[in-house]
Amino acid sequence: MSERSSDSFVSPEHKEYLRRQRIYRLQIFAVQILLLLGFIALWEVAATQRWIDPFITSQPSRVMRTLVSLHNEGNLYMHTGITVFETVVGFTLGTVIGTVIAVILWWSKFISAVLDPYLVVLNSLPKIALGPIIIVWAGQGMTAIIAMALLISVVVTILGVYSGFSQVDANKIKLLQSFGASRWQILKKVILPASVPTIISALKINVGLSWVGVIVGEFLVSRAGLGYLIVYGGQVFRLDLVMTGVIILSVAAAVMYQGVVLLEKFAMKWR
Repeated sequence: MSERSSDSFVSPEHKEYLRRQRIYRLQIFAVQILLLLGFIALWEVAATQRWIDPFITSQPSRVMRTLVSLHNEGNLYMHTGITVFETVVGFTLGTVIGTVIAVILWWSKFISAVLDPYLVVLNSLPKIALGPIIIVWAGQGMTAIIAMALLISVVVTILGVYSGFSQVDANKIKLLQSFGASRWQILKKVILPASVPTIISALKINVGLSWVGVIVGEFLVSRAGLGYLIVYGGQVFRLDLVMTGVIILSVAAAVMYQGVVLLEKFAMKWR
């Protein structure tokens, strides 16, 4: 009944606009699917006709056979599950710790000024160079891999979220201060809601960075996971296995990114 009531207030022009928007989105989605299917078909034909060397580039049919083989051996879900778990943990820790530190920096201008040059250095430092040190500290296992993902994502989160906090309209803050609002109330009522887009942007960047950290960690120390599969496939010249690992990785990263996009929709409604 309520939906019917709300529909009755929508003008015909607005309904037509919404219809055109739906058609436009469907057209974009259809072209994206066609592009993907076209690429797969061209890859398969090029490898079959020997325009490219299938030993080096693999081909879709060989990737499918490798997927089925991994499924039958029971390794597909084990390797994928380990990498996804490590990435989600590293991503969550990097986001939470980075946001908390950004709040501390916003809260204390003194701490922000003291830590500013160190954050700049850490941000510009290739974190992969710290891989051997992390392995020594955390050991050759999942802890070292998660630490690598955390290290790569946390500094970017701190800088991104703190930058968002700093760009909040100063007049809104002054208005609350004139009413005697505490710093905690300003953070809760103005800073955090106004910084939701910035935090979401940091999450989207962290998705890619967390995957990079986990895969690099698995390259260095892992005995299981998609990074291990890719390295092992390269060492024994099973490039079908390498390409399969890369494709699974791409799908998993895309799914995780879409999860952040869904979170963005909920967060924007809350804001």
